[in-house]
Amino acid sequence: MRTVNEVSKLTGVSVRTLHHYDAIGLLKPTKITEVGYRLYDDTAIRRLQNILLFRELQFPLKQIKSILDSPMFDQKEALKQQIKLLELQRKHIDELISFARDIQKGGVDKMNFNAFDKTEIEQYSEEVKKRWGSTKTYKEYEQKIKEKTNEERTAIANELLSLFAEMGNLRKYSPEEKEVQEKIRKLQAFITENYYNCTDEILNGLGQMYVCDERMKQNIDKAGGDGTAEFVKQAICIYCKDREI
Repeated sequence: MRTVNEVSKLTGVSVRTLHHYDAIGLLKPTKITEVGYRLYDDTAIRRLQNILLFRELQFPLKQIKSILDSPMFDQKEALKQQIKLLELQRKHIDELISFARDIQKGGVDKMNFNAFDKTEIEQYSEEVKKRWGSTKTYKEYEQKIKEKTNEERTAIANELLSLFAEMGNLRKYSPEEKEVQEKIRKLQAFITENYYNCTDEILNGLGQMYVCDERMKQNIDKAGGDGTAEFVKQAICIYCKDREI
């Protein structure tokens, strides 16, 4: 555990800023001692690293909080996106430097504003924001979670894992079997009731994430046995496709 002063020295973030992050819920201390000292563990430090990277990319604090708190958030995927954005920024800066040097050398005969174009960076930034659910869906999720105690949240998470365990027991059947499809219907209804309105489009996207997100895949396979995540994804694809007819 590190004190707020130690975190400030380690990261270069002022104590005042860390206090502000705490006040707005962006970076809460892991523990507050009896005398009021804020303490941060390694998980909190990693979250701060993400905050600083997104700040370097000019993301607003409110947007960063939505991204990091999103139930869809994945550390590895986010890092890939951050690297991509930083590379785009470096490319943009290199073009500006080259443009300025041309002017310095007196070799520019006409005005050229192409070097100032940030369209590519802005478009990719918007893709990142949309990817992590800065949407009505996330706001609905956030509101429902706020209304529940920690015990209730844990109970809901365990019930969700139980659903995956039940689906794992059905892997001997084809994913299109009625019994399997009924479980998918229950999964969709459960998510809608406890998290956010789970449309067929969102459910289909979740099915893909259950396989592509390594952490999700491991948790689902742990609950229902190896291959459960892939089985659920296939069953969801069939479920959503049938409902399109």
